[in-house]
Amino acid sequence: MSAPSLTGHGTPEEAWWGPGGLDTVPARDPWEIRPPGRVVVVAPHPDDEVLGVGGTLAVWAAAGTEVAVVAVTDGEGSHPGSPTTTPAALAARRAEERRDALAVLGVEAAVARLRLPDSAVAAGDVADALGDLLRAGDTVVVPVDGDGHPDHDAVAAGGARAAADAGVACWRYPVWLWHWARPGAVSFDGARRLVLPGTAVRAKGVAISRFTSQIAPLSDDPRDATVLSDAVLARFRRDSEILWGPR
Repeated sequence: MSAPSLTGHGTPEEAWWGPGGLDTVPARDPWEIRPPGRVVVVAPHPDDEVLGVGGTLAVWAAAGTEVAVVAVTDGEGSHPGSPTTTPAALAARRAEERRDALAVLGVEAAVARLRLPDSAVAAGDVADALGDLLRAGDTVVVPVDGDGHPDHDAVAAGGARAAADAGVACWRYPVWLWHWARPGAVSFDGARRLVLPGTAVRAKGVAISRFTSQIAPLSDDPRDATVLSDAVLARFRRDSEILWGPR
């Protein structure tokens, strides 16, 4: 089977509210399913934790939940061949963007940077690293199975393995699934649609705006093009987020 296409505008946001879409997912209040212990969000690249589950993290953090972020890669490969920046400079910039975004959400998270290679993440490396970080009572939050980006899929597999080995819950969030998949072809079995309060929706929108290296071009050169277009971002500006779990 060929890999999903992550190019172009992808599935329109309005399509996800059509037949077989998000209206079929049971709606819940994020407070209702707040984990009792620490939440460990595993992000393949800087911004994935904010795009996928940033609003929910803001709600949980405001209620006193301890949040930790595991940064699998530094996102240094988002603009290969850029004539204006180096991978090292891009990694530093994206780490700063993440810090600013998490602060906007009120998430005072400890960020553990694994520094695995962007676009070449191995599930075993993720599992091994997480095994040293997890503790009893944690809830691990990783990308959904089959999210579509190779790094995301490796993190999904490695994170699930580490959670199982540690005997802790594993929940899942989508990022690229919204781009390539279609309503009716996605199983929402075990999913919850977490309806966010307006404060969390607004905070998430501001947090997304902090990722300037991804939502705007680095320069006029085609190799510095915008990564997250307005069509892509529309799927992350909803008043709800989807989580599968616990597992």
